Amino acid sequence: MANVRLYPRTALVLLTALNLLNYIDRSVLFAVQPLVQAEFHLTNAQVAYLTSAFLLFYMVAAPFTGPLADRYSRKLIIAIGAFFWSGLTLLTAVTHSYQALLVRHTLVGIGEASFVTIAPTFVADLFPEEKRGRILGVFYLAIPVGTALGYVLGGNLGTRFGWRFPFYIAAFPGFLLALMMLFIPEPPRGQFDSVKETAERGTIRGLTRNPAFWTATLGIAMMTFALGGIQVWMPTFLSTMRGYSLKAANQLFGGIIVLDGTLASLAGGWLGDRFLRDTKGSYYMVSAISMALGVPVMIIALFAKGPAMVPGILVAAFLLLRWRSYSLHGHCGQHFHYSSLGGRTFPSRDGMDR
Repeated sequence: MANVRLYPRTALVLLTALNLLNYIDRSVLFAVQPLVQAEFHLTNAQVAYLTSAFLLFYMVAAPFTGPLADRYSRKLIIAIGAFFWSGLTLLTAVTHSYQALLVRHTLVGIGEASFVTIAPTFVADLFPEEKRGRILGVFYLAIPVGTALGYVLGGNLGTRFGWRFPFYIAAFPGFLLALMMLFIPEPPRGQFDSVKETAERGTIRGLTRNPAFWTATLGIAMMTFALGGIQVWMPTFLSTMRGYSLKAANQLFGGIIVLDGTLASLAGGWLGDRFLRDTKGSYYMVSAISMALGVPVMIIALFAKGPAMVPGILVAAFLLLRWRSYSLHGHCGQHFHYSSLGGRTFPSRDGMDR
């Protein structure tokens, strides 16, 4: 009985660790971006193409990797994806041309799409519905914490040992975690779901007429478009436009992300669960209100050059990071969850996901 009780928590810890590493691998490059730009003599547009290439292939791959989870082992797909993106992270350390870096980004997008489209549904199948918001809040803690660790890792090691060195450090844990994933039993699909299957929730044609699905998809796409731009460029912005050293810029922004992201993920999950008693749209409501409040504050923070800048970034990041969607299981049927997540990933065109 003890092993049965331990299993969901063990799987949650492992998947959260993989999610953490996923975002460390992404944000390390953002942290050392000015160093890469200087070595390869790149324009801002060329640097932006790297993220665009990652996201383009990420978007294209997601609708294909999602349906694979409807037919094959989810843990196997997650493990293969982790091996793949960790290997590419390691190869980044021996990259010596812009073209090779561009190819690397396209392939990493494919590898990471296999994780982000499947892992949240794996986690959701581990716990009852009434705990799902809080559990996914823990899982999504890895996004701000991993992002912040990537900034700190890149900002500290990159400035001391060169921009390639942090990629050696970031790559190796992924191989170990991917191997451990193979030993995690898969939970029964939809074992805790209470919402019945309908044509609107269980077919592609039905999803095209499902307003909840489209609201979540378009809302997340627009939010990640904006938030991803902040994630990619904020350290560079602080170091080139506001007079911070690269190390200080990464430490400042990394600290803000880990603090705000931790509080926002936990608060978002708790509030969503709390208001679910009163309205079934509670997760959407919490996300929408937070984003609406966060946008004007971030605009002020970006244009303010005085003491209002840092508090503005702090408050805006907290509000924007409370968007996490915990409602996947509500708008599509169990056998269609992974295809749905692939579709929801497809429109997102920036540095952060769902």
